[in-house]
Amino acid sequence: MTENTDQSKTTVSPVVAPSKFSRVLSGFLNSPFAGMTPWIVMGFINGPGRFEEAAAVAFGLSLLFVLGGHKRGSKIKFLEVFDLVYFSSMVLLAQFAAASVVDWLELWGGEMTNIALVSFAFVSILIRQPFTMQYAKESEPEEMWDNPLFIHINYMITWSWVLGFGVGAIAGFYGDYVLNDNNNFWTGWIIGLAGTIFAISFTEFYPEYAVAKEMAKAGEDAVPQSLMRLLDWVPIFIIVTGVAGLVTDSTSTTLGVIIIVVGVVIKLGMRALSPDNKKA
Repeated sequence: MTENTDQSKTTVSPVVAPSKFSRVLSGFLNSPFAGMTPWIVMGFINGPGRFEEAAAVAFGLSLLFVLGGHKRGSKIKFLEVFDLVYFSSMVLLAQFAAASVVDWLELWGGEMTNIALVSFAFVSILIRQPFTMQYAKESEPEEMWDNPLFIHINYMITWSWVLGFGVGAIAGFYGDYVLNDNNNFWTGWIIGLAGTIFAISFTEFYPEYAVAKEMAKAGEDAVPQSLMRLLDWVPIFIIVTGVAGLVTDSTSTTLGVIIIVVGVVIKLGMRALSPDNKKA
């Protein structure tokens, strides 16, 4: 007698760890940088004859980031909603407004963009809901949400964006109204970009700094990073500014070279003053 025995085979699917690219993308979509990107892009693309393209790209990015974040389980943020409303309005104006209105937007669209974002960030502070809080809550446990340090960090980061885009708005207004040149190398590009990079640098730097400082106050073994770290981007930015000035003929050869040399000197000086270098 032959006995047939059915053996069940269970196939276990291997758990695939997310790739480095996927982790970086998720981190980006779950950070304020995603909501800021369309504004930065709009500010830099907009110019004579480019308002329609700038508005379309900014709106497309806004929609893409909202859908991408939602697909990964992130909640829709107030900033993302503001992005969609603002840039969809700009797209409609580009398509249906009178030519004189579009011409005005091409001249002042960059400043409008900066002012709109500064206003949004400032209002979020006034109503005691700094917009970065929604992003921070997705990476911190719920028991931390009412922590005074957690709240303080988000207020400070939101203020850094108010400052960064405020600088861009003031510089752009000066270039457009006083210099009558909305494509000026300094007021239309360099100063605004510096303000944005400062806000990005502060957003990356301040949380760890604030936590270490609070721990040190409590007598724990923690040493806050040097505030010099907040300026790590400055010398490279100066060097790139000099190179850009030379390549685009926005500066004289002499001035471009001087700017590059100043950037190199500052870089070497910061390296010499670095706490890590002193320890070595």
